Order: sequence, then structure tokens, then C-alpha cells
Amino acid sequence: MAFRQALQLAACGLAGGSAAVLFSAVAVGKPRAGGDAEPRVVEPPAWAGAGRPGPGVWDPNWDRREPLSLVNLRKRNLDSGDDDVTSRIDHCKAKATRHIFLIRHSQYHVDASREKDRTLTPLGREQAELTGLRLASLGLKFNKIVHSSMTRAVETTDIISKHLPGVSTVSTDLLREGAPIEPDPPVSHWKPEAVYYEDGARIEAAFRNYIHRADAKQQEDSYEIFICHANVIRYIVCRALQFPPEGWLRLSLNNGSITHLVVRPDGRVALRALGDTGFMPPDKISRS
Repeated sequence: MAFRQALQLAACGLAGGSAAVLFSAVAVGKPRAGGDAEPRVVEPPAWAGAGRPGPGVWDPNWDRREPLSLVNLRKRNLDSGDDDVTSRIDHCKAKATRHIFLIRHSQYHVDASREKDRTLTPLGREQAELTGLRLASLGLKFNKIVHSSMTRAVETTDIISKHLPGVSTVSTDLLREGAPIEPDPPVSHWKPEAVYYEDGARIEAAFRNYIHRADAKQQEDSYEIFICHANVIRYIVCRALQFPPEGWLRLSLNNGSITHLVVRPDGRVALRALGDTGFMPPDKISRS
């Protein structure tokens, strides 16, 4: 039974806003001597909220921007009645689509002891050039570039932005690399719970702050670039698609790769590309 439940979770995913359910998915553990799988329960992090829909059920209000949730139904105009409520709900509906491009930083010097010394390698600089050229070739009117404040992301942004003149750049600490949530299956190298407690809350905050449907005031589709890190991107993808977020480490992203998420006005999310580096020659591809 546990095995069947685990397969259903893996196939269907979990509702993005259902934090308590999201972080208590039953995974298949190591087989016992009798051949049965030992279930492993992943406890929800301290920053997780209360659960809503169950496994495999899409949560249409995952970003808390469903129009009905933005209207105070207790405040009604007694004269206009239901017509007034309908009008206010329509006023809160998103009209535009958001295209979110998540770029992993290029290859960098991983052995440097200080973060500020973890600069891009010569190959990493070439990768950033190729990624910038690829983004420019799409012919899209990018609205902005938001990037992590870590050195490797800043340098990647500097190179890419040269290919996108006129696009503003914004730095944020929310997108810095970290451990978003204890992965399942677990990794061989141990991390104290405090690491996930601190990093996880910050990366979840980045997801809530940047990944959502368009504001009702937005009239045209937007194209936004976020340059950050593999762990952050993998976690965001799982959360946006309402898949179990503890599965983030099962995904792999190359340096300088492009991940493309689409958030429709009704809150539906689609993954157009995951870790695309098809625009790079094979000898320029790396994952360090």
C-alpha cells in the first residue's frame, strides 16, 4: 500500500499551497528483510503552513491570488448585492501571462574559501556569453533581470545583461544558494536541521515573492529573467508545478542553463523548458 501511495505522489505531485501535505509525503524506503518497503515520513518544516487539498489535487489558489480570495465578501453593497461582488471579483482577475526565465549561473571556481573569490572560470564566462546570446535571439521584450547577490550570479548577470541593453537589473539576497528542504531520498552528506530551517524559509520566501500570477493591473504579458542557483531553481520548479518539493535533488541543471516557466492569468503553470543548454557546443557544457 505504501508503495502504491508513493507512486501516486510521484506521478501526480502535491498541491503547491498545501504545505502540511507537501512536506509529509510518504516515500519508499529501503526494503526490509521480508521484502516490504519501509515507509519514511518527511516531517514538515517549521515554516510550513496548514494543508489544504490532498495529493494529486491542483490548488488553484497556490499563490493566494485567486480573485475570490482577494475580495472581502463580508463587505457588501446592500443595494447592488451580488452584482457588486461579481464586479469586484472581475476587477481582481489577472489578464496577462508571466514568462519566467530561471538561469543558473555559469561555471565558477568552487575551491575558493571565500564566497567573494568564487568568481567565474574562463569557461564560465564563455557560457554566460552563450546564454546571453541565446536570450537575445529569442526576440522577446524582457522586463527586468533579478539576480542573486552571490558573486558567481552577479558576474553571470553582468555578462548576460550586455546582450540585453536597456533591461534593468535588481540584486536580491532571497535568491542566494542554500539548502531548501531535506531531500528525499536523503543525501549521503549530513546537514543539521538548522541549515534547512534557515535556508528553506528564505528560499520559500523567494518563491512566494517572485513566482505568482500577474497582478490584475498588468495589461501585457511579461518576460522576466531570474539569475540564481541550481538548488533555488530546482525547488522553485517543484513548488510551481505542485510536485513534492523534497524531490528537488532528483533534477539536474547545467551551468548557464535556461528554465522557462509560464504562469497563466488563471494561475495554471506550465514548464516550457528545464535546464536547456542545447544552444551550447558540447565542449562548453558543465554542471559544477
